[in-house]
Amino acid sequence: MNRWALQRYTNTELWLRDRLDRITTRLTASGGDRGQTSFEYLGIAVVIAVIIGVLAGTTDIGNTVKRGITRTINNIINAG
Repeated sequence: MNRWALQRYTNTELWLRDRLDRITTRLTASGGDRGQTSFEYLGIAVVIAVIIGVLAGTTDIGNTVKRGITRTINNIINAG
């Protein structure tokens, strides 16, 4: 390999390594928490479902909610 080609190869390799380092730094600095919000929402939904399940099992809130929804739907249907 002649000197000119070796220098071009070396410069290209250094440029590519620099680009790779910059991209890696950018992705790791801002993308570490990517998708975290989805898991937080899922956790909140699970906690709410457990609370509703406990309340429905220990109190009469499930039947009360069902009667209220049914009454409201009947009022809407009968009003029309």
